[in-house]
Amino acid sequence: MASNAAKQATKIVPKTAAGGTAAAGASGGPPVMPLASPLMGKKKKPFLGMPAPLGYVPGLGRGATGFTTRSDIGPARDANDPVDDRHAPPGKRTVGDQMKKNQDDDDEDLNDTNYDEFNGYAGSLFSSGPYEKDDEEADAIYAALDKRMDERRKERRELREKEEIEKYRMERPKIQQQFSDLKRKLAEVSEEEWLSIPEVGDARNKRQRNPRHEKLTPVPDSFFSKHLQSGENHTSVDPLQGLGGLNTPYPGSMTPGLMTPGTGELDMRKIGQARNTLMDMRLSQVSDSVSGQTVVDPKGYLTDLNSMIPTYGGDISDIKKARLLLKSVRETNPHHPPAWIASARLEEVTGKLQVARNLIMKGTEMCPKSEDVWLEAARLQPGDTAKAVVAQAVRHLPQSVRIYIRAAELETDIRAKKRVLRKALENVSKSVRLWKAAVELEEPEDARIMLSRAVECCPTSVDLWLALARLETYENARRVLNKARENIPTDRHIWITAAKLEEANDNTQMVEKIIDRAITSLRANGVEINREQWIQDAEECDKAGSVATCQAVIRAVIGIGIEEEDRKHTWMEDADSCVAHGALECARAIYAHALQVFPSKKSVWLRAAYFEKNHGTRESLEALLQRAVAHCPKAEVLWLMGAKSKWLANDVPAARSILALAFQANPNSEEIWLAAVKLESENNEYERARRLLAKARSSAPTARVFMKSVKLEWVLGNIEAAQELCTEALKHYEDFPKLWMMRGQIEEQCENMDKAREAYNQGLKKCPHSAPLWLLLSRLEERVGQLTRARAILEKARLKNPQSPDLWLESVRLEYRAGLKNIANTLMAKALQECPNSGILWAEAVFLEARPQRKTKSVDALKKCEHDPHVLLAVAKLFWSERKITKSREWFLRTVKIEPDLGDAWALFYKFELQHGTEEQQEEVRKRCENAEPRHGELWCAESKHVLNWQRKTGEILALVASKIKNTF
Repeated sequence: MASNAAKQATKIVPKTAAGGTAAAGASGGPPVMPLASPLMGKKKKPFLGMPAPLGYVPGLGRGATGFTTRSDIGPARDANDPVDDRHAPPGKRTVGDQMKKNQDDDDEDLNDTNYDEFNGYAGSLFSSGPYEKDDEEADAIYAALDKRMDERRKERRELREKEEIEKYRMERPKIQQQFSDLKRKLAEVSEEEWLSIPEVGDARNKRQRNPRHEKLTPVPDSFFSKHLQSGENHTSVDPLQGLGGLNTPYPGSMTPGLMTPGTGELDMRKIGQARNTLMDMRLSQVSDSVSGQTVVDPKGYLTDLNSMIPTYGGDISDIKKARLLLKSVRETNPHHPPAWIASARLEEVTGKLQVARNLIMKGTEMCPKSEDVWLEAARLQPGDTAKAVVAQAVRHLPQSVRIYIRAAELETDIRAKKRVLRKALENVSKSVRLWKAAVELEEPEDARIMLSRAVECCPTSVDLWLALARLETYENARRVLNKARENIPTDRHIWITAAKLEEANDNTQMVEKIIDRAITSLRANGVEINREQWIQDAEECDKAGSVATCQAVIRAVIGIGIEEEDRKHTWMEDADSCVAHGALECARAIYAHALQVFPSKKSVWLRAAYFEKNHGTRESLEALLQRAVAHCPKAEVLWLMGAKSKWLANDVPAARSILALAFQANPNSEEIWLAAVKLESENNEYERARRLLAKARSSAPTARVFMKSVKLEWVLGNIEAAQELCTEALKHYEDFPKLWMMRGQIEEQCENMDKAREAYNQGLKKCPHSAPLWLLLSRLEERVGQLTRARAILEKARLKNPQSPDLWLESVRLEYRAGLKNIANTLMAKALQECPNSGILWAEAVFLEARPQRKTKSVDALKKCEHDPHVLLAVAKLFWSERKITKSREWFLRTVKIEPDLGDAWALFYKFELQHGTEEQQEEVRKRCENAEPRHGELWCAESKHVLNWQRKTGEILALVASKIKNTF
């Protein structure tokens, strides 16, 4: 109790002091003395009676603190007591919920997850404290400081922000800017290209695209009319129904014609007519009542639109900048012609033609002595105005050739052109260009007179002298050219023209002298003889038909400026270059000169012979070969070319005599022996061929001679003689695999499979690295049904001959023929790992794939073997299978160009043309194949080396192979 009383006394003390009244003690003791006397009221404190300052707590200075009792805050309530609000939401219906909510609101989240190293906590740490007046003043001061500092940095910040925005827009331009160049390019799109653009697909789902509730099927009028006539349905309203609005109170007020009189039924035909009438009325409202056409002319409207579109596709701001820049140039230097020209062209490009004309005419006033300005003005002005501009230009610049030429171009009448040019020549008589333009308009006789005057005015113009020489007679032309040489002693064209003149008048003996004198004279006048220029002149003479002049020029300059050791190589290159340019006589002259310098060089004779074979006649080839074998008698190929030329011309005795001479020059030459045998066997002289082979076996025994002997007996049907010869040959040449192959094939032909197998096995013991022998043995086993043995043979062959594409290919095909496609694909993958650059394997791999994957495989093949003929042929077949005819033909042409010796390519190409080409294309392929004379190819060799086809020509074999090809790919 005492403590409670003390507390109460403490609480009352401040009140007593403040009021200045005495109070008795609580315990009834003596009265307390007053704190202030009446005299103290005279010195009243100034703050008394004023409102307490903000935040003032009475007695706080002397340590007195207030306290709160239960009576101040009301009775205590349990946490589970309900709140006063009877409609509080769940979670706020008890006092505990309310207190918890307030505590959560007051407490700040000072968790580590809410802390940032730079910004601190997510909210202000002092946000829960009272916001007082000094806080407000502090915030105002800080805001003023921030504003002041912000104004100081404003310029730099805005500049930096502008640069950042520009940089951002450059890195991430707007969609409109990204497509601006593409929009400009739309002007180049043709109508066909525009119409060929596919329609954009509908991205909506099926239900959105095809809403069921909107599917309406209108019933045709014929359906209604049919049922109206038959009376099967009721289309009129029953008057007894009495529905409001359906019965019209006034008779006759319904639309006439819609109700059929007497029946009260709808006439659907008249409803259709009324609908058509209404549509016609609406259409007539938007049409012209006079002409019946629409008010807007579509063509004219589009034309107006095109005229409104500027032709310049650049940025408009660039145009404005350029216009401003050019304006400043014109104002600072008004007598600068390029400024006026550039300004006019800028306006022309932007579509402002009249502004451009005004500008350039102002330019002519400021720069009257500039011919470029006058020419630009004439170009921009229309016809008659342009003539007036040119006439004004001539008055200011009477010596300008370009203005006179422009004036002549503006004239449409020939006589007016002549008049302008003659007037020009009166003022500018030394202009070669004006003389040429004037001469071109004249007739030959007038032109000759004008040229005679022109060479007097322009004695140093070679073209005028040469033109005059062409128009004169022979004698006068010689005089003209002599005069020209006197006036222009340093020009080679005058000498060459003189030589051509002599050749044209059958004075060929003078041609050589003129060219020699030309070289001497030009050197004496200090002119350097440029070999390439003279050869080019010779090519032009060749194309003009002056053969003697061309050859004389070549002989004169071919040896100039070349080192002695480089002569042969350089001359051969010059000859090839002339052939490429179509100057065959130049090439022939180069070869003739080279053969004079190098008469014993076999390679030069061969090059010349092949040139004559490809571009000359048979007579010229034979004449050349006769000279060749006289100088190089040991060159067997030259003898053989001569004999073949005679044989192709059906002159067999001459061919025999050439070969006989070849025997004398080259005794015991294998090539000549075999050529002689071939000549006799091709002409059905089999006994002669046998005798020749017998002589060859005795005098020059070689493996090839024995092989040809066996082949001759085999194809003639003498199997026993062939077998005996083969046995004899194998005694001497047991390491020659072709003999073992022939022995086995002969036994196979006789159905002696065991002997054939034995022959192949013996051959493989002697020649284990011969892939064809392994292939023949494997195919023999496969043919007799021993698939496992054939597979084992190929595996053994691959072990002994690693990285052999032919053996891998045969292994893959063996499994494929057996129907084991999975094993075939596995083997192909291994083969491509071991032989990654094999064209035949890649070509086979393309067609082992399913159709959708073939194109991808062909791309891989081309990456690995870009120039392999087998891969190119596979791509051609792939396009053929896809019916892409043009592409397929291109790839066939590429294949036969890269490898003309591949017979399979020619056969497939011929088959392709038989199916898809014209007769001319088929004939062209056949002729090219005969000229190429292919020797290799799997399909080709199977037919060309068959014993029944040994006498067939190339064209016959081509047709035979093409007929055997089936489009299984």
